[in-house]
Amino acid sequence: LNPGEEVILLAPYFVEYSFYVDNHGGVGKVVQTDEEFNLDLEAIEAALSDKTRAVIINSPNNPTGQLYTAESIGALGQLLEVAGKKFGSTIYLISDEPYRKIIFDNYQVPPIFQHVRNSIVLSSFSKDLSLPGERIGYLALHPEVDDKALLLDAMTLATRILGFVNAPAFMQRVVAELQDASIDHSIYARRRDIFCKILADAGYDFIPPKGAFYLFPKTPIADDVKFCSYLQDEKILAVPGRGFGGPGHMRLAFCLDEDFIKRSAEGFKKAIKKAATS
Repeated sequence: LNPGEEVILLAPYFVEYSFYVDNHGGVGKVVQTDEEFNLDLEAIEAALSDKTRAVIINSPNNPTGQLYTAESIGALGQLLEVAGKKFGSTIYLISDEPYRKIIFDNYQVPPIFQHVRNSIVLSSFSKDLSLPGERIGYLALHPEVDDKALLLDAMTLATRILGFVNAPAFMQRVVAELQDASIDHSIYARRRDIFCKILADAGYDFIPPKGAFYLFPKTPIADDVKFCSYLQDEKILAVPGRGFGGPGHMRLAFCLDEDFIKRSAEGFKKAIKKAATS
């Protein structure tokens, strides 16, 4: 990525993506997804230009829990291929998949390499093995991706906000032995269902997540920061959606004990009542 070149970020998106682009002097171009947080192919097509170098997707998504379908991924790949020929450049699809093994209701994560040739896949074992804080993952290039050597050279200097965090040799060996293991999805699914019922009973508008462990409901008032402060008064911590490019929403996490989630029910009711009378 050269200074001034563009990377399309599909909102709502993980907050650090814009930092990664800024690190190289690039421009993060935000494109909204549709009302159900699915890919809006027309909006993406309108945002593509001769400066576009990549599109980042995150599925299952943080913060929405949405999962993109194989059909939409394939259509996006076709769109990028056509646009690349039009502008005389390669437009890469970068698929960030740290939650790929945390999915519900028999959904499946589409194999990106089967649908998009110029693609890059990233994942992390810290989520599917429930190892928070352990920075162990992988990055894979499609075998037929354009400019493979240049990509590899660039990646040696691509860091996140903390710089390089090298995993201890012990944990690398442990993770290598756990490739057939994963967390118990049923636990997260049960917590999701409990949380969804709490929110529905209190009158919140939301889309049940298909994966990951987040909910991204609409806030009952336009000012998501203010509403999150109402929740904070009830000892509930929510992240305002505007930080993810989704104002008017809030991110909630259900990677908590079930009893903890259940105890939040009254607080959500009180906060929405306060919003209605403020």
